Amino acid sequence: MKKFLSLVLAFVMAMSLTQALADVAADVAEGELLSHDELVEKALAESGTFVVYGNTSRIATAAEDFAALYNIPLESSNLKDQEIYTKLRNENGNAAADMVMIQDGAQLTDAIDEGLVINFVPSEVKDVLDEADQQPALVHQYINKLFIYNNLGDSVPAIHNVWELTAPEMKGNVIFKNPESEKVNMNFLVMCTKDEWADKLAEAYKAWKGEDIDLGEYKNAGYKWIAEFLDNVTFGKSDTSIAEEVSQETAAGKIGLFVLSKLRSSSVLTDNLTVAQYDATASGYAVEPFAGFMYPMYTMINTKATRPYTGMLFIEYLMTQEGFQPWGKSIGAYSPNSAITVNEGDLTIDVWKNTLVMEDADYILENFEVEDFILQHCQN
Repeated sequence: MKKFLSLVLAFVMAMSLTQALADVAADVAEGELLSHDELVEKALAESGTFVVYGNTSRIATAAEDFAALYNIPLESSNLKDQEIYTKLRNENGNAAADMVMIQDGAQLTDAIDEGLVINFVPSEVKDVLDEADQQPALVHQYINKLFIYNNLGDSVPAIHNVWELTAPEMKGNVIFKNPESEKVNMNFLVMCTKDEWADKLAEAYKAWKGEDIDLGEYKNAGYKWIAEFLDNVTFGKSDTSIAEEVSQETAAGKIGLFVLSKLRSSSVLTDNLTVAQYDATASGYAVEPFAGFMYPMYTMINTKATRPYTGMLFIEYLMTQEGFQPWGKSIGAYSPNSAITVNEGDLTIDVWKNTLVMEDADYILENFEVEDFILQHCQN
């Protein structure tokens, strides 16, 4: 009898979830046709606390500004990616977030397929966004992690070619956050094995050594570079701590691969740092074949949202100049909204896209076994 009741309860819960998903999906479909004023009216008719999750500290600032603008009760949380995905799977009812800001396109693709989140593209900004930035998930911003080196002393690392980072003298001087603890770092390395980047790495090797690459046991040049790069890497705890460490006067000869926006931190001695791509641009050369990597940050509506229209209005707000201000006031975050320009002295998003490894969720999902290879070399 107890087993029967458990099955009935599970069935009822599944049916309730299916109905909730259908209801929110219908709301989102309607929301994409609404004007700003109509969306405001729908959002203000909703009741309860508006709940937001994001994996960036600046989500709280944006959410507070938005809530004050419309006099909406708010609860925002800055969480790690995996925490957000776990909450999306486990939370129900009023405890659930209404919208999320999240990265890792591969895991997000799975979340969309599972029916955990729904994409929403505001009609007010649709015309200023590339189609690729609208589907299957709306890109709020692009973030870049770059090779940034300490420019003090006589042992400044010459970053013209990423193979230089595999040289014996660089062992222990390259600092990177462990890809096992941050999926976007793992995704970057997986992307290096894609034919496009593996071929470029093979060409870069020849430019560096003056001879064709000998792959030996490796499937392609991407695998070889990953193995030899990770062999030289010291793993840092966070991008902030990496930026702080590399910027110290005692860190001559060190180079980090970390988020460019960390240069805004008062704890980072920016005068002691040089961004390899900035240096390359000013000097008229390229960092071969890439100067780091770039990945999207997405905004999505939770299928368990109790204030879906408020979530849609917030997403619309985030895509505007005003809503992007918490990120746009400093370097390292790039809006896909063509009306929002980059900061003075920074490079445009088009330049970054052509000089950095871009995340491809489909390739990452189809080649998940590459992660095992990477993790093996993280143990060395």
